Amino acid sequence: MKSDIQKEWAHGADLIVAQLEAQGVKQVFGIPGAKVDKVYDSLVDSSIQTIPVRHEANAAFMAAAVGRLTGKAGVALVTSGPGCSNLITGMATATSEGDPVVALGGAVKRADSAKLVHQSMDTVGMFRPVTKYSVEVGAPDALGEIIANAFRYAEMGRPGGSFVSLPQDIVDGPVCGNVLSPSGDLLLGSAPDSAIHSVADKIAKAKNPVILLGLMASQPHNAKALHRLLERSHIPVTSTYQAAGAVSQTHITRFAGRVGLFNNQAGDRLLRQADLIITIGYSPVEYEPAKWNSGSAELVHIDVLPAETDNCYQPDAELIGDIASTLDKLAERIDSPLHLSPESAEILKDRHHQRELLAMRGHQLNQFALHPLRIVRAMQDIINSDVTLTVDMGSFHIWIARYLYSFRARQIMISNGQQTMGVALPWAIGAWLVDPSRKVVSVSGDGGFMQSSMELETAVRLGANVLHIIWVDNAYNMVAIQEEQKYQRLSGVNFGPIDFKAYAEAFGAAGFAVESADQLEPILRQAMDVQGPAVVAVPVDYADNPKLMGQLHLSQIL
Repeated sequence: MKSDIQKEWAHGADLIVAQLEAQGVKQVFGIPGAKVDKVYDSLVDSSIQTIPVRHEANAAFMAAAVGRLTGKAGVALVTSGPGCSNLITGMATATSEGDPVVALGGAVKRADSAKLVHQSMDTVGMFRPVTKYSVEVGAPDALGEIIANAFRYAEMGRPGGSFVSLPQDIVDGPVCGNVLSPSGDLLLGSAPDSAIHSVADKIAKAKNPVILLGLMASQPHNAKALHRLLERSHIPVTSTYQAAGAVSQTHITRFAGRVGLFNNQAGDRLLRQADLIITIGYSPVEYEPAKWNSGSAELVHIDVLPAETDNCYQPDAELIGDIASTLDKLAERIDSPLHLSPESAEILKDRHHQRELLAMRGHQLNQFALHPLRIVRAMQDIINSDVTLTVDMGSFHIWIARYLYSFRARQIMISNGQQTMGVALPWAIGAWLVDPSRKVVSVSGDGGFMQSSMELETAVRLGANVLHIIWVDNAYNMVAIQEEQKYQRLSGVNFGPIDFKAYAEAFGAAGFAVESADQLEPILRQAMDVQGPAVVAVPVDYADNPKLMGQLHLSQIL
């Protein structure tokens, strides 16, 4: 019930911080400035940990990791003008990746909003295309409700970013208002029973059904329901990169691996020969339908939101509602497990054989610089169930997404919606803050690392137990392989070397450099034993990258 008695606050900043506490916020990431310094001052007297970062985009990345791993929005707090504009890439990434983030940005006084004054900028208009909710606080008594709604929008449905612009006069001046208590998790029901029954009939009649998992399938409660469905149905399954870890090891024989970027994986082959495709928690931003949907299969969409209209994605049936409840009801209606067709069985058998090849023979790739599969094989040995892995964007990201396995939901964070460079290290810091008992391994190329490497200082300051692995080749190689294919020459992709061991040590982190093939595994183990930030530089030979764009079989390499 709403109270008629409004509490008086000496500063709007005090109400903002109280509202953040009510939302259960544990950390705020950002960089202060004159328009929001009163909020930073109020945070001193709160239960919230204030974490200054070295670039605003990284504040959003860290908040996104908190959001993805907890389900509760992480928070970034930045000042006006470039403080806000620097945040845009991070917020666009969060919304594309389905990570709940609330960003609070300073703004000039309302009286100055139409003037050409210092740091005046239409930030609400700038953030609107890359967030689910973008609003400026126009009146002091609206402050609490706007921030509360920012959290609701960020967390509900398919999560994403919210942005609130805070004029300085509202932040600094007195306000009246009450802290609004969160209403708790929104509990959706399952899809209608009649629609679930109809989809169960489709499954019973299908000869080659395939499940395609998207980001929302990797939410832990949805992943558990998925496991129950797979146990009953034995339907073959593939996933986008964002759904990494959703399939348990129990169902590995029916898992065709991950699909994305280039349409040439075992999962793509399953999808091409399917007569029924069931997408679970999928959005087209993860892997465009034109690459995997031939149009010859019936299509079922299971999600919290209706399907986005797309020429290549027009479901024949949609089960909209709580994903876990819907999957459990669907599992109950499946009477017998699927008998694989010879075509599906052959695809899955070949995929299993390639896994065994890498496990048995990956360590035999002894050239130096190192083959990507040798590094993936070594990483698989250190990425156990207690370790979280964050992955940046680059050629290495494809090798890892295809060949490194995970069986814990949201154990791996991979960017594919915006394919943003520089996310891995700040994501790792955010992930460690969520659970300091877990080691976090982050990986990037040397190009992506230098876009957020300044946060090594943040990791050192926090004592974050993070190991960052850099695949070094002195080039933007993800771009290079595509330029080479299209134009048979390169442009704008090469840059100079850096002594990453010395660079890490300059920040106070432990630095390591792999200088021969036989050093890889021992140095990775040594770096894993460091209690605090560590960096390992690994020279990589990408000569086999062009094979990623064709029908690569590991027997061609191993």
